Amino acid sequence: MKPGEAALAAARKAVGARFRLHGRDPASGLDCVGLAALALRAEGFEGAVPSGYAMRSGDAARVIGTIAAAGLVAAKDRRPGDLLLLRVGPGQLHFAIDAGSGIVHADAMLRRVVERPGTNWPVIGRWRVEK
Repeated sequence: MKPGEAALAAARKAVGARFRLHGRDPASGLDCVGLAALALRAEGFEGAVPSGYAMRSGDAARVIGTIAAAGLVAAKDRRPGDLLLLRVGPGQLHFAIDAGSGIVHADAMLRRVVERPGTNWPVIGRWRVEK
């Protein structure tokens, strides 16, 4: 299996799971952090997953520091299965998994995990699990 394929497969398997803030289990609901953790664990990630965060947090530098401290590696090239940090609105950051031609993400407005083509949001950063 190529790097990133397990992460993307795990994210796609969660499509349809309901959205739940701080959710970590597809059976009871996922938020974007829970979906990211699920996908990255499929790649062998064993780092800590944050909890207790607010729905809106515009502090990208703090989030990027947390990602680096967890042991993920910043990626310069694009690869399906990468973790993306997106700016979805003023003061609002969001995680998604790169699906190649789109993203898999926990959509709070649709109340479920979805895969959609492309992204309209700026990508702030991209990370992956290095093996």
